[in-house]
Amino acid sequence: MPRPEVLERIKKAESEADDIVAEAEDDRDERIEAARREAEEIRNEAEQEADEYEEKRLTEAREEIETERQELLEEGQEARKKLVASAEENADEAVEYAISQFEEAVNAQT
Repeated sequence: MPRPEVLERIKKAESEADDIVAEAEDDRDERIEAARREAEEIRNEAEQEADEYEEKRLTEAREEIETERQELLEEGQEARKKLVASAEENADEAVEYAISQFEEAVNAQT
């Protein structure tokens, strides 16, 4: 093969190799960018899921607290009713006791 043809084939092969390398680098850059976009999407989805879970859990906690609050209020009202009833039952006895003590004190002075 004559020398000019060999040089021409070498130049052509080098040019093809350069094209292949450039194409591979472009493909690599595109894949890296696609992977970054996908990672960002995954991160955004994870953040959104975390926010939704947090909101759900806060709502559940508020509901639990409200339920417990209502139970405590009901227990307190029931205890109050019992105390009032007990006090009302003892009121007559207390009045009678106070009157008897007063009468004893008056009788003791006479």
